[in-house]
Amino acid sequence: MANDILIDRLLETCIKKGASDLHLHVGRPPTLRLNGRLRPLETKVLEPEDTIKLMRAITPDRCQQELQEQGGTDFGFEFGEAGRFRTAVFQQKGNISITLRLIPSKLFTFEEIGLPPIVTSLCRRPRGMFLVTGPTGSGKTTTLATMINYINENFDKHIITIEDPIEYYHSHKKSMVNQREVGADVPSFSEALRRALRMDPDVILVGELRDLETIEAALRAAETGHLVFGTLHTNSAQGTVTRIVDQFPVNQQEQVRIQLAGSMIACLCQSLLPRLDTRGRIAAFEFMVVTNAIQNLIRENKTFRIPSSIQTGKKHNMQLLDDHIFRLFLEGKVAEPDAMDHSHNATQMQERIEAHRKGRLLDTDAPAGEPEAPGQPPRK
Repeated sequence: MANDILIDRLLETCIKKGASDLHLHVGRPPTLRLNGRLRPLETKVLEPEDTIKLMRAITPDRCQQELQEQGGTDFGFEFGEAGRFRTAVFQQKGNISITLRLIPSKLFTFEEIGLPPIVTSLCRRPRGMFLVTGPTGSGKTTTLATMINYINENFDKHIITIEDPIEYYHSHKKSMVNQREVGADVPSFSEALRRALRMDPDVILVGELRDLETIEAALRAAETGHLVFGTLHTNSAQGTVTRIVDQFPVNQQEQVRIQLAGSMIACLCQSLLPRLDTRGRIAAFEFMVVTNAIQNLIRENKTFRIPSSIQTGKKHNMQLLDDHIFRLFLEGKVAEPDAMDHSHNATQMQERIEAHRKGRLLDTDAPAGEPEAPGQPPRK
């Protein structure tokens, strides 16, 4: 039929325009997410039979069965040499909807995505837990793939990744890389982690620390001499520590704080902002290296002082998210509304921007001094 919408053409359009996502929903035309904003294509409005046909064109049989039984399914597939698509198919109002996230085939360097130089030395560590956090769509997968690729190219390690679904494909280089997909190769993250410890790994990537059992297994792996990478949907280093501890029953939390202080080596929290100078988006990072001082704060349940310690840790390349966003604004890379929307404290960000325009310097922008005294809340 002349009015048929072909999935190949939609995927090619997504890649050609540099979109991050493609949305296919009944009642509106196919829609791209470009630079963080939704942009409908100039095509027909999708009918129920259109999304069913598009779904069948890309969805494996086992996932179609899961869709029927559970109302939704997730999978990944390769689209030529251009990249892979992470796909979510789900039912809503009795119709089929599809969301596809483009995973480019290109693997980046630390410099290209703006990671601090100290990350290279942290990736050399023989053991510990390195967490990459942020909201959905903030580039966590790309950051982790960059770290895994760096290890793969420079060290002779055995790397095991546990993902749902597999997004970036890694070939064997100097390291060996085995990638296991939850739902296809193994039933769950926690089961995959348990089995991974019997496979002589050096590095383990856990796609998502989504439940207590998985967090426990990841902590155990980090404690027993493995370098573990993982993700959480938290937006600050302080929030990441709190989220992990709060997953455990109250009577276990003191012990978990001791475990976490001893095994965690760094936390990178990130957000993607629309670029002002060019098309695309730019990453802003909050970066915490777990120094002796921060270990003590975690053990003593004084996480409210972590932001202050990050501010005083510039020699370790540490920085708060809002400080990085403000710097991007000063460099003309992000617009004022986007800087405020993505900051932890929008009111303070606006004050900093207005003070800068008036040639004044707020206390927040002064060089960091000594940490606050015990019991004093950190600056937000």
